[in-house]
Amino acid sequence: MTQQEALEVLKMRRNVFLTGAAGSGKTYVLNSYIKFLKERGVTVGITASTGIAATHIHGLTIHSFAGIGIKRFLGDAEIKVIAGNKRVAARLRNAAVLVIDEISMLDAARLDLVDRVARFTRGSPAPFGGLQVILCGDFFQLPPVAEGNQAPPQFAYRAASWEALNLKICYLQEQHRQDDIEFLETLGAIRGASVGDRTTTTLASRCQAETPRHIVTKLYSHNVNVDAENNRKLAELHGEERVYQMETRGVPKIAETLKKGCLAPGTLALKMGAAVMFIKNNFERGYANGTLGTINVFRDGLP
Repeated sequence: MTQQEALEVLKMRRNVFLTGAAGSGKTYVLNSYIKFLKERGVTVGITASTGIAATHIHGLTIHSFAGIGIKRFLGDAEIKVIAGNKRVAARLRNAAVLVIDEISMLDAARLDLVDRVARFTRGSPAPFGGLQVILCGDFFQLPPVAEGNQAPPQFAYRAASWEALNLKICYLQEQHRQDDIEFLETLGAIRGASVGDRTTTTLASRCQAETPRHIVTKLYSHNVNVDAENNRKLAELHGEERVYQMETRGVPKIAETLKKGCLAPGTLALKMGAAVMFIKNNFERGYANGTLGTINVFRDGLP
Protein backbone atom coordinates (compact mmCIF):
# COMPACT_ATOMS: atom_id res chain seq x y z
CA MET A 1 0.00 0.00 0.00
CA THR A 2 1.23 3.52 -0.81
CA GLN A 3 1.25 6.44 1.60
CA GLN A 4 -1.58 8.10 -0.30
CA GLU A 5 -3.73 4.97 -0.22
CA ALA A 6 -3.21 4.67 3.55
CA LEU A 7 -4.11 8.33 4.00
CA GLU A 8 -7.36 7.81 2.08
CA VAL A 9 -8.28 4.89 4.36
CA LEU A 10 -7.65 7.06 7.42
CA LYS A 11 -9.89 9.78 5.99
CA MET A 12 -12.70 7.20 5.83
CA ARG A 13 -12.56 7.26 9.67
CA ARG A 14 -11.64 3.58 9.87
CA ASN A 15 -9.75 2.18 12.84
CA VAL A 16 -6.33 1.44 11.38
CA PHE A 17 -3.13 -0.43 12.14
CA LEU A 18 -0.51 1.50 10.16
CA THR A 19 2.63 -0.53 9.70
CA GLY A 20 5.61 -1.18 7.45
CA ALA A 21 9.39 -1.38 7.60
CA ALA A 22 11.58 1.48 8.80
CA GLY A 23 11.69 4.18 6.14
CA SER A 24 8.30 3.32 4.64
CA GLY A 25 6.81 6.61 5.81
CA LYS A 26 4.58 5.70 8.76
CA THR A 27 5.30 8.94 10.62
CA TYR A 28 4.80 10.95 7.44
CA VAL A 29 1.32 9.46 6.94
CA LEU A 30 0.44 10.06 10.59
CA ASN A 31 1.52 13.70 10.42
CA SER A 32 -0.35 14.20 7.14
CA TYR A 33 -3.56 12.86 8.66
CA ILE A 34 -3.14 14.86 11.87
CA LYS A 35 -2.67 18.01 9.78
CA PHE A 36 -5.78 17.12 7.74
CA LEU A 37 -7.85 16.74 10.90
CA LYS A 38 -6.60 19.89 12.60
CA GLU A 39 -7.34 21.96 9.50
CA ARG A 40 -10.95 20.82 9.90
CA GLY A 41 -11.14 21.52 13.60
CA VAL A 42 -11.07 17.86 14.65
CA THR A 43 -9.40 17.23 18.02
CA VAL A 44 -6.75 14.51 17.96
CA GLY A 45 -5.20 12.68 20.90
CA ILE A 46 -1.59 12.31 19.76
CA THR A 47 0.28 9.72 21.82
CA ALA A 48 3.06 7.16 21.73
CA SER A 49 4.18 4.27 23.89
CA THR A 50 7.41 6.00 25.02
CA GLY A 51 8.43 9.53 25.92
CA ILE A 52 10.99 9.94 23.15
CA ALA A 53 8.55 8.63 20.53
CA ALA A 54 5.91 11.05 21.84
CA THR A 55 8.25 14.01 21.40
CA HIS A 56 8.85 13.03 17.77
CA ILE A 57 5.15 13.46 16.99
CA HIS A 58 4.60 16.36 19.41
CA GLY A 59 2.31 14.40 21.69
CA LEU A 60 2.05 12.71 25.10
CA THR A 61 2.74 9.19 26.23
CA ILE A 62 -0.44 7.11 26.11
CA HIS A 63 0.10 6.45 29.82
CA SER A 64 -0.14 10.16 30.59
CA PHE A 65 -2.91 10.88 28.08
CA ALA A 66 -5.18 8.18 29.53
CA GLY A 67 -4.12 8.80 33.13
CA ILE A 68 -3.00 5.22 33.77
CA GLY A 69 0.62 6.01 34.70
CA ILE A 70 2.74 2.89 35.01
CA LYS A 71 -0.20 0.63 35.84
CA ARG A 72 -1.03 -2.44 33.75
CA PHE A 73 -4.16 -3.50 35.62
CA LEU A 74 -6.74 -1.38 37.46
CA GLY A 75 -10.08 -2.10 39.12
CA ASP A 76 -13.35 -0.36 38.33
CA ALA A 77 -13.03 1.94 41.35
CA GLU A 78 -9.58 3.10 40.23
CA ILE A 79 -10.81 3.72 36.69
CA LYS A 80 -13.63 5.82 38.15
CA VAL A 81 -11.02 7.94 39.93
CA ILE A 82 -9.10 8.43 36.67
CA ALA A 83 -12.28 9.46 34.90
CA GLY A 84 -12.81 12.03 37.65
CA ASN A 85 -9.54 13.74 36.77
CA LYS A 86 -10.61 16.86 34.88
CA ARG A 87 -7.56 16.94 32.58
CA VAL A 88 -7.79 13.29 31.61
CA ALA A 89 -11.55 13.46 31.16
CA ALA A 90 -11.27 16.56 28.96
CA ARG A 91 -8.62 14.95 26.76
CA LEU A 92 -10.67 11.80 26.24
CA ARG A 93 -14.05 13.47 25.81
CA ASN A 94 -12.87 16.22 23.48
CA ALA A 95 -10.88 13.96 21.17
CA ALA A 96 -12.45 12.36 18.11
CA VAL A 97 -9.33 10.47 17.07
CA LEU A 98 -6.68 8.66 19.13
CA VAL A 99 -3.23 8.00 17.69
CA ILE A 100 -0.84 5.59 19.45
CA ASP A 101 2.61 5.46 17.84
CA GLU A 102 5.29 2.79 18.46
CA ILE A 103 2.55 0.31 19.33
CA SER A 104 5.01 -2.61 19.43
CA MET A 105 6.27 -1.38 22.82
CA LEU A 106 2.79 -1.11 24.38
CA ASP A 107 1.71 -4.41 25.91
CA ALA A 108 -1.75 -5.97 25.52
CA ALA A 109 -2.76 -5.38 29.15
CA ARG A 110 -2.16 -1.63 28.92
CA LEU A 111 -3.98 -1.34 25.59
CA ASP A 112 -6.99 -3.05 27.18
CA LEU A 113 -6.68 -0.74 30.19
CA VAL A 114 -6.73 2.37 27.97
CA ASP A 115 -9.81 0.93 26.26
CA ARG A 116 -11.60 0.52 29.61
CA VAL A 117 -10.70 4.05 30.72
CA ALA A 118 -11.88 5.52 27.41
CA ARG A 119 -15.20 3.62 27.47
CA PHE A 120 -15.95 4.65 31.06
CA THR A 121 -14.89 8.28 30.64
CA ARG A 122 -16.72 8.79 27.35
CA GLY A 123 -19.80 6.90 28.56
CA SER A 124 -19.90 4.60 25.54
CA PRO A 125 -19.63 0.79 25.30
CA ALA A 126 -18.02 1.08 21.84
CA PRO A 127 -14.30 0.18 21.61
CA PHE A 128 -12.30 3.08 23.09
CA GLY A 129 -15.57 4.89 23.71
CA GLY A 130 -16.18 5.46 20.00
CA LEU A 131 -12.85 7.12 19.19
CA GLN A 132 -11.30 6.50 15.80
CA VAL A 133 -8.13 4.65 16.82
CA ILE A 134 -4.92 4.60 14.79
CA LEU A 135 -2.23 2.22 16.00
CA CYS A 136 1.11 2.74 14.32
CA GLY A 137 4.32 0.76 14.50
CA ASP A 138 6.23 -2.32 13.45
CA PHE A 139 6.11 -5.55 15.44
CA PHE A 140 9.46 -6.57 13.95
CA GLN A 141 11.00 -3.85 16.10
CA LEU A 142 11.18 -3.36 19.88
CA PRO A 143 8.80 -5.46 22.04
CA PRO A 144 7.14 -4.41 25.33
CA VAL A 145 9.59 -4.16 28.20
CA ALA A 146 9.45 -6.93 30.81
CA GLU A 147 9.13 -5.62 34.37
CA GLY A 148 10.94 -7.36 37.20
CA ASN A 149 9.84 -10.92 37.83
CA GLN A 150 6.48 -10.50 36.09
CA ALA A 151 5.51 -12.77 33.21
CA PRO A 152 6.71 -11.46 29.84
CA PRO A 153 4.14 -8.97 28.52
CA GLN A 154 2.21 -9.84 25.39
CA PHE A 155 2.24 -7.81 22.21
CA ALA A 156 -0.66 -5.38 21.77
CA TYR A 157 -2.26 -7.53 19.07
CA ARG A 158 -3.08 -10.08 21.80
CA ALA A 159 -5.38 -7.56 23.49
CA ALA A 160 -9.14 -8.10 23.41
CA SER A 161 -9.50 -4.43 22.48
CA TRP A 162 -7.31 -4.96 19.41
CA GLU A 163 -9.78 -7.48 18.02
CA ALA A 164 -12.77 -5.33 19.02
CA LEU A 165 -11.44 -2.41 16.97
CA ASN A 166 -11.79 -4.40 13.71
CA LEU A 167 -8.65 -2.69 12.44
CA LYS A 168 -7.93 -2.10 8.78
CA ILE A 169 -4.29 -3.03 8.22
CA CYS A 170 -2.40 -0.49 6.12
CA TYR A 171 0.99 -2.00 5.27
CA LEU A 172 3.24 0.60 3.64
CA GLN A 173 5.39 -1.09 1.02
CA GLU A 174 7.28 1.82 -0.55
CA GLN A 175 10.74 2.68 0.75
CA HIS A 176 11.65 6.35 1.12
CA ARG A 177 14.92 6.01 3.00
CA GLN A 178 16.84 3.72 0.64
CA ASP A 179 16.84 3.12 -3.11
CA ASP A 180 19.44 0.33 -3.38
CA ILE A 181 17.33 -2.73 -4.31
CA GLU A 182 19.92 -5.31 -3.24
CA PHE A 183 20.43 -3.54 0.07
CA LEU A 184 16.66 -3.36 0.65
CA GLU A 185 16.29 -7.06 -0.09
CA THR A 186 19.03 -7.82 2.43
CA LEU A 187 17.41 -5.65 5.11
CA GLY A 188 14.03 -7.26 4.41
CA ALA A 189 15.45 -10.76 4.75
CA ILE A 190 17.07 -9.94 8.09
CA ARG A 191 13.91 -8.19 9.33
CA GLY A 192 11.74 -11.17 8.39
CA ALA A 193 14.21 -13.83 9.64
CA SER A 194 14.31 -15.29 6.13
CA VAL A 195 18.05 -15.09 5.45
CA GLY A 196 19.09 -17.53 2.74
CA ASP A 197 22.11 -18.17 0.53
CA ARG A 198 21.49 -15.04 -1.54
CA THR A 199 21.55 -12.77 1.53
CA THR A 200 24.52 -14.57 3.05
CA THR A 201 26.48 -14.18 -0.17
CA THR A 202 25.65 -10.48 -0.36
CA LEU A 203 26.78 -9.87 3.22
CA ALA A 204 29.95 -11.93 2.77
CA SER A 205 30.89 -9.90 -0.30
CA ARG A 206 31.02 -6.75 1.82
CA CYS A 207 33.43 -8.09 4.45
CA GLN A 208 36.63 -6.00 4.34
CA ALA A 209 35.36 -4.34 1.17
CA GLU A 210 36.88 -1.08 0.01
CA THR A 211 34.54 1.89 -0.03
CA PRO A 212 34.88 5.16 -1.93
CA ARG A 213 33.05 7.02 0.79
CA HIS A 214 34.98 9.18 3.21
CA ILE A 215 32.46 8.60 5.99
CA VAL A 216 31.70 4.99 6.90
CA THR A 217 29.25 4.30 9.71
CA LYS A 218 30.40 1.75 12.28
CA LEU A 219 27.94 -0.14 14.46
CA TYR A 220 28.61 -1.10 18.08
CA SER A 221 26.52 -2.93 20.66
CA HIS A 222 27.37 -0.53 23.51
CA ASN A 223 27.13 3.27 23.73
CA VAL A 224 30.51 3.53 25.46
CA ASN A 225 32.16 2.13 22.30
CA VAL A 226 30.17 4.50 20.10
CA ASP A 227 31.25 7.48 22.20
CA ALA A 228 34.88 6.39 22.15
CA GLU A 229 34.86 6.03 18.35
CA ASN A 230 33.20 9.43 17.84
CA ASN A 231 35.58 11.18 20.25
CA ARG A 232 38.62 9.60 18.56
CA LYS A 233 37.49 10.74 15.11
CA LEU A 234 36.71 14.25 16.35
CA ALA A 235 40.17 14.51 17.96
CA GLU A 236 41.78 13.71 14.59
CA LEU A 237 40.25 16.84 13.05
CA HIS A 238 42.12 20.15 13.17
CA GLY A 239 40.49 23.43 14.07
CA GLU A 240 38.50 24.91 16.92
CA GLU A 241 36.07 22.70 18.79
CA ARG A 242 32.63 24.19 19.38
CA VAL A 243 30.50 22.82 22.21
CA TYR A 244 26.70 23.04 22.39
CA GLN A 245 24.57 22.23 25.42
CA MET A 246 21.07 20.76 25.19
CA GLU A 247 18.36 23.11 26.44
CA THR A 248 15.15 21.92 28.09
CA ARG A 249 11.88 23.52 29.15
CA GLY A 250 8.96 22.30 31.22
CA VAL A 251 8.65 20.09 34.29
CA PRO A 252 12.24 19.18 35.33
CA LYS A 253 11.46 15.53 36.14
CA ILE A 254 9.75 14.96 32.79
CA ALA A 255 12.49 16.84 30.92
CA GLU A 256 15.17 14.70 32.56
CA THR A 257 13.32 11.50 31.59
CA LEU A 258 13.08 12.65 27.98
CA LYS A 259 16.76 13.57 27.92
CA LYS A 260 17.70 10.04 28.96
CA GLY A 261 15.79 8.63 26.01
CA CYS A 262 16.99 11.20 23.49
CA LEU A 263 19.37 10.02 20.77
CA ALA A 264 21.15 13.39 20.67
CA PRO A 265 23.84 13.90 23.34
CA GLY A 266 23.33 16.48 26.07
CA THR A 267 26.70 17.99 25.20
CA LEU A 268 27.53 18.13 21.49
CA ALA A 269 31.12 18.89 20.40
CA LEU A 270 31.73 19.75 16.75
CA LYS A 271 34.55 20.81 14.44
CA MET A 272 34.76 21.76 10.81
CA GLY A 273 34.68 18.52 8.81
CA ALA A 274 32.97 16.53 11.57
CA ALA A 275 30.56 13.82 10.46
CA VAL A 276 26.99 14.20 11.71
CA MET A 277 23.88 12.07 11.48
CA PHE A 278 20.26 13.24 11.37
CA ILE A 279 18.01 11.62 13.97
CA LYS A 280 14.67 12.94 12.66
CA ASN A 281 12.82 12.73 9.36
CA ASN A 282 12.15 15.76 7.18
CA PHE A 283 11.56 14.42 3.69
CA GLU A 284 10.54 17.86 2.39
CA ARG A 285 14.03 19.18 3.18
CA GLY A 286 15.74 16.09 1.82
CA TYR A 287 16.88 14.17 4.88
CA ALA A 288 15.72 11.29 7.03
CA ASN A 289 16.64 9.57 10.28
CA GLY A 290 20.09 8.12 9.51
CA THR A 291 21.12 10.57 6.79
CA LEU A 292 24.83 11.46 7.05
CA GLY A 293 26.35 14.89 6.57
CA THR A 294 29.53 16.90 7.17
CA ILE A 295 29.95 20.21 9.00
CA ASN A 296 31.31 22.72 6.48
CA VAL A 297 30.26 26.06 8.00
CA PHE A 298 29.34 27.59 11.35
CA ARG A 299 26.80 30.39 11.04
CA ASP A 300 25.55 32.77 13.76
CA GLY A 301 26.94 30.56 16.47
CA LEU A 302 25.10 27.51 15.14
CA PRO A 303 26.35 24.82 12.73
